[in-house]
Amino acid sequence: MSRTSIDDLLTFEEARPVQPGRRQGGPLRTVAGVLGVAVAVTVVLVAGLRVVGLQVSLLVLVVAVLTLLVVRRIVAALAPPRARTRVRTPAGEDDGAYNWAARDALRAAINGWKWPLDWSKTHPERFTGVILPRLAELADERLRLRHGVTRESDPTRARALLGDRLWTFLETPPRRTPSPRDLAVIVAELEKL
Repeated sequence: MSRTSIDDLLTFEEARPVQPGRRQGGPLRTVAGVLGVAVAVTVVLVAGLRVVGLQVSLLVLVVAVLTLLVVRRIVAALAPPRARTRVRTPAGEDDGAYNWAARDALRAAINGWKWPLDWSKTHPERFTGVILPRLAELADERLRLRHGVTRESDPTRARALLGDRLWTFLETPPRRTPSPRDLAVIVAELEKL
């Protein structure tokens, strides 16, 4: 009787996809395959068109089907190779090093705020046009999720929940970009919602 550890039970590894190789048989087999598919598709199309009551020249139909099949083959041959699926390493074998080159959601979210904030240091209109609407969306979303209102649906209750400072900040655009300390206070008030 073999023993199975908890790590073995909780580890999931996807099977590696089989790399499709070129079929053996050469170009004659490929041409025969394309012609066979073309004949089958043409027969189905002719039958379908006759059921509907339409008549199309058989030569035009065969040429159209062959053209589509050849174009499909060419596109498939020119397509970039599929990305390999990553095989997960067994639990407990992580070296602890963070892969800074990898794209992750946290880094994308941080950069989504970092760059516009950097831009707005010198141009208050960028703060008003980019950062302020994002903060307003966050405030509305927190109000909606936690209290069932938004600034638009119930302004009186939203103002009471936000407080005068946060309400004024969101409703009247500042003349200059707030300092990092002021912005930290605003974010802390948003988090209290």
